Amino acid sequence: MNLWKLPPPVPANEMDRIIRLSELDLDYSEIQETLKDLTKLAAKVAGTSISLVNLIDSFTQWTVARYGLDIEQMKREDSVCQYTIVSEESFEVPDLTADDRFKNKFYVTGAPKVTYYFGIPLQTQDGYNLGALCMLDQVGKEISPEKVELLKIIANEIVNRLTAIKVIQQLQSTVKEAKETQRKVAHDIRGPLGGIISLAQIITDQGDSNKMEQVLEFINLIQKSGNSLLELADEILTTGKQTVGPELKEVNANANEFNLLLLKDKIEKLYTAQAKPKDIHFLVNIIDRNGEIPFSKNKVLQIAGNLISNAIKFTPENGKVTVDLSLNLGRDGKKLQISVKDSGIGLTEEAIQRIQNGTVSSTEGTEGEQGYGFGLSLVKHLLVAMNGSLVITSQPGKGAEFLVKIPQY
Repeated sequence: MNLWKLPPPVPANEMDRIIRLSELDLDYSEIQETLKDLTKLAAKVAGTSISLVNLIDSFTQWTVARYGLDIEQMKREDSVCQYTIVSEESFEVPDLTADDRFKNKFYVTGAPKVTYYFGIPLQTQDGYNLGALCMLDQVGKEISPEKVELLKIIANEIVNRLTAIKVIQQLQSTVKEAKETQRKVAHDIRGPLGGIISLAQIITDQGDSNKMEQVLEFINLIQKSGNSLLELADEILTTGKQTVGPELKEVNANANEFNLLLLKDKIEKLYTAQAKPKDIHFLVNIIDRNGEIPFSKNKVLQIAGNLISNAIKFTPENGKVTVDLSLNLGRDGKKLQISVKDSGIGLTEEAIQRIQNGTVSSTEGTEGEQGYGFGLSLVKHLLVAMNGSLVITSQPGKGAEFLVKIPQY
């Protein structure tokens, strides 16, 4: 059997792997600046003209940082890095043009016409390969063991920075919530502290006649301490800054928020490129007037992206995929609604039940795209954790609609 006919490589821990990637909740369009220095350094160490940082989800390889090649994404089944994420240490292809798995890929037969590949998994501390740091060139290379070790250090630092992005987002969200709590706490403690200070002052005023020098000294300390706490309460009520080390940095309270206008822009930038090869008419709409009202960005791109990629996969050439976004404001709070409709091959009732039960299996797309069977399972997993819902409406041959509703607390 020819190698190119073999099924795609899938890590044994694939479902847990894509869940771990989704937990980072990364915006793939905004990571380049964070990683560009490491990407360039990797190319210099390896002596290659190209270096890429690729993250691989259920459908797509996202190039989140690049040196020497302007590329943002490709189908997962077209990538070499899909083989790197099933490797423990590294994956090397000395000549892509002589390998049946890759010799007909667009980046080998056309620009940039690469022939050499070397990849290192981007592995988390608990053993999940989120993607790969890869080096490519138009000529063959020999990378020494010493340089391989340096590249592994760079790969580890990339994972550290990706993790740090998530930690910073969580801290920003926590600070925003904490500021509201601090306002209430500060308000509540002002009264008691004011009373303590006033009492201490009265005792101090009467102290000389009582000749209680030791008690006075102790009460003076209480008074000073009380005043300090009162000043701290005032500071909590008025400050807009968070202390980070020796510096004061303004807290971005909106770092973990989207609105419909921003979400629409993100979706168009990330997924229009997936629709173009099949000439699919891809449209994103905001269907209410709540475009500027903020809501949590938590996992929203992960959920919408998997549904959109799935719709494109099962929609034939010149078909249509439409995304409708809305934010419903009700008595029980905000609810984000995302509808993804396609003019694709549709689903049977049995297939819909498998998706709802989280037992969906891999199938090929309309153009023979290879499937991995985890994208919709991930969507269900994320929605359960967020108390969200998924309704699927479809008939074979008549397209499908995936309607997601996510409460915003």
